[in-house]
Amino acid sequence: MSKKLDPVTQAIRIRTTQTSQHEHTTPLYLTSSFTFDEAEAMRAAFADESDDNIYSRFSNPNVDEFIAKMCALEGADAGFATATGMSAIFSSMFALLKQGDHLICCSSVFGSTYTLVTKYLQRFGIESTLVPAGDPAAWEAAVQANSKMVYLETPTNPQLEVIDLERVGQFAKKHKLILNVDNCFATPLLQRPIDFGADLVVHSATKWIDGQGRVLGGVIVGNAELVKEIYLFCRNTGPSLSPFNAWILSKSLETLDVRMQRHCENALNIAQALQSNPHVAWVKYPFLPGHPQYDIAKKQMKAGGGVFCMELKGGLAAGRKFLDSLELLSVTANLGDSRSIASHPASTTHSKLTDAERLAVGITPGLIRISSGLEKAADILADICQALEKSAL
Repeated sequence: MSKKLDPVTQAIRIRTTQTSQHEHTTPLYLTSSFTFDEAEAMRAAFADESDDNIYSRFSNPNVDEFIAKMCALEGADAGFATATGMSAIFSSMFALLKQGDHLICCSSVFGSTYTLVTKYLQRFGIESTLVPAGDPAAWEAAVQANSKMVYLETPTNPQLEVIDLERVGQFAKKHKLILNVDNCFATPLLQRPIDFGADLVVHSATKWIDGQGRVLGGVIVGNAELVKEIYLFCRNTGPSLSPFNAWILSKSLETLDVRMQRHCENALNIAQALQSNPHVAWVKYPFLPGHPQYDIAKKQMKAGGGVFCMELKGGLAAGRKFLDSLELLSVTANLGDSRSIASHPASTTHSKLTDAERLAVGITPGLIRISSGLEKAADILADICQALEKSAL
């Protein structure tokens, strides 16, 4: 077609070349390796002189299709898909940082990311500095002569702090830093970090991208030169996405737009209703006017996402009792599912942090994170309200 298609349309229509069977849906390519008709063709493939598939750890038609769709959605030049979201985050750092380099990382990040940065990077001689999300002066003060990358997620997990991507993009450009953004919570449908200067964007595709809690997956997209280095690192270390999971994720992208509309609508309506609940100290959601970074969220996001959080007045004991009292919502270590999910970060995802470390990034004892699913909003709200009533201390 002569008209450039919308990224949402591309996520539906991009596909691998049909086989002789003229199938409407891309078939599964469940093969570990690919054959060659002659030795010269195999030599050329290993010499990167052709685009022929060699081995599914390197590339696979199902994986390539998924990557192409994610690149279209994020506005990226290239990408590589990994087995999990954490392997995407790990690879995006370890492929580009070396001993003696310095990473600037937002202090409000997922618990496993926090551990990766504060524990494992140091083992390989990579320095890091954690900076508060909303303190531009601290970001500037963190810059060193050996600084090479800045890493952040926005909205943050689980406190939903919204970081000004335009400001951080200018900051990274000023100091010649690789800007690496975890866009998992927003998805490329709500914000595109590359439009604000990001060099790399990572996702846990396990979350909204899949959307039904079926498979694990991760993806890194962005600048072609940086992605090439990441590809070479992953090709030799092996955190590759399986063809079957890629097939699932590629199909999932066909419904991402309609799913996110419902997720965002439910989350906003429920968060608004809970603001007046007597057992709730506060509710935080990027598109609530009372959110500290509401103006930033409205500037860079098309909607507020499918996650909101709230603080129970009863603290830690009330938080645990709340989970035990839920009847509809799932209590599980995931988010971005068609089914609504509740979690208590202080005793689960961020339990490895000290009390002081949790409080420093706003994870209070009574904080509850809700991933709003696709059920009717009234049913989700009713279950939350009855659990709040039972957990009141």
